[in-house]
Amino acid sequence: MSNVLRIESVRIHPGSATREEAMKEAADLLQATGSVTEAYFAAMQQREETVSTYMGNELAIPHGTNETKQAILASGLSVVRYDGGVDWGGEPVTFVIGIAGKGDEHLEILSQIAILFSEEDDVARLKAASSPEELYEALAGSVNA
Repeated sequence: MSNVLRIESVRIHPGSATREEAMKEAADLLQATGSVTEAYFAAMQQREETVSTYMGNELAIPHGTNETKQAILASGLSVVRYDGGVDWGGEPVTFVIGIAGKGDEHLEILSQIAILFSEEDDVARLKAASSPEELYEALAGSVNA
């Protein structure tokens, strides 16, 4: 499960986005690296209709459903920071981390992200990153095992 996060999958936007736009960007970034097929965005939407992927601490982790695992080609992550925020079903989100896990790998990836975002100092450090490269460096050590 090495290098699930690549530099080209990390973005920082000064403005805001809708939940739908944020999920689409997360899915598009995963698709661009060959992690998922274009069907994965619909899988993310299905998951969101069932249960919110808002995790607290300004984080949402949109991902597909178990029924749509065939849309996952390889484990991968996309990270987008919206400095203007995203209204995630009434919750304020700054970080949208798209996740695709082959087999059960998503569980390990999710636990690494959860640990990182449970610390307010770490979240502040991620918010302070001034470039996608800096944000990537701050995340890669935790998620690229």
